[in-house]
Amino acid sequence: MLTLKLINEQTEKVIAGLKKKHFDGAEEAIAKVQEIDAKRRASQNELDKNLAEANKLAKTIGTFMKQGQKAEAEEAKAKVAALKETNKNLEEQMKQAQDDLTTLLCTIPNIPYDEVPEGASAEDNWVVKSSLKECVLGKDTVGNWTAVPANGEAKVPHWELAKKYNLIDFDLGVKITGAGFPVYIGKGARLQRALINFFLDEARAAGYTEIMPPTVVNAASGYGTGQLPDKEGQMYHCNLDDLYLIPTAEVPVTNIYRDVILDEKDLPIKNCAYTQCFRREAGSYGKDVRGLNRLHEFSKIEIVRIDTPQHSKESHQEMLDHVEGLLKKLELPYRILRLCGGDQSFTSAICYDFEVYSEAQGRWLEVSSVSNFDTYQANRLKCRFRNADKKIELCHTLNGSALALPRIVAAILENNQTSEGIRIPKALQPYTGFDIID
Repeated sequence: MLTLKLINEQTEKVIAGLKKKHFDGAEEAIAKVQEIDAKRRASQNELDKNLAEANKLAKTIGTFMKQGQKAEAEEAKAKVAALKETNKNLEEQMKQAQDDLTTLLCTIPNIPYDEVPEGASAEDNWVVKSSLKECVLGKDTVGNWTAVPANGEAKVPHWELAKKYNLIDFDLGVKITGAGFPVYIGKGARLQRALINFFLDEARAAGYTEIMPPTVVNAASGYGTGQLPDKEGQMYHCNLDDLYLIPTAEVPVTNIYRDVILDEKDLPIKNCAYTQCFRREAGSYGKDVRGLNRLHEFSKIEIVRIDTPQHSKESHQEMLDHVEGLLKKLELPYRILRLCGGDQSFTSAICYDFEVYSEAQGRWLEVSSVSNFDTYQANRLKCRFRNADKKIELCHTLNGSALALPRIVAAILENNQTSEGIRIPKALQPYTGFDIID
């Protein structure tokens, strides 16, 4: 969540940032934060003053008793008792104010960096890089850009290929669980496992420490990374135990550092994790969710960094380079988008999306988001570090998909289909044990 220091010292910047994210009622929300904070601080000041007065009176009581001034001693005792009662009320007021403040701050999103483009939706995102020479870079290109299939031949969508080669059974998933829970079979399952191992090996080679975290977390972890409060109802909730199925490994891995003070010399911390991810995707329907395009359960490798404010932008670029390197090795056509303010997540300060082009569907499929959260998550998590001057500062947290599997599988199947079968990218062949699906 936003820090009170930032809100109070750079109020206009915060309000402008919230408006850039299209957060309704920015002025009212910030004014309410400052109002509650002012009440809390006023109560704190009065409490401090009363405590000092009570301590002073307590010292006089003994002096009065020694001097036989019983009436004066009793009067001092009565004043101390009255101050204690007042202080009790002040402490309750402060606690309520702090609770109200925390609740309100948790409903206010992070503010975007200056380089984040203006815009209200995905149509306003900027294309900053593409592997395809025909792609126009810059503003106003996301919604209008199209590509031509490499060989000009009609392409079959992945859900038909999956059925033809017996790779994925979507109907069986419906029978076992419901829509959005596919069953991978034979070479389809082996392709999944190959991608998982490939991504993990690449992350390890890049200096990431592999973590195998739980895929179920408590509410404190959800609040720590900003998934809770869950306004859209995207998380699966285990009501009996009050636990949540993770939507991404970001949640458990980042929460490793909740309520932790790190040493600056140990930063950046670089972790990666393979997990199953679970998302309700409420309201999803239509052609854009067919096949592997949008699932309720899917596999993903996540990279997470904890860093200093001074180095986090460099870390972010290194993460972007890492994800781009994966797509190059998979020989997939891709583009990189810098998301506009209105299309960013609740918690991010800046975010880049990676998309691969689906020749069969004639559209781009998002496969990764790489975000820098600045201190927003760290403030919720109380994730801090001790700098060279022994002062305690908030860390910066970053994460990204490297990569999410479903749409990568879809793109591999669709883009690599030939008359002989589906060609496997060379980088994956040592992991799959086969070079073609036929």
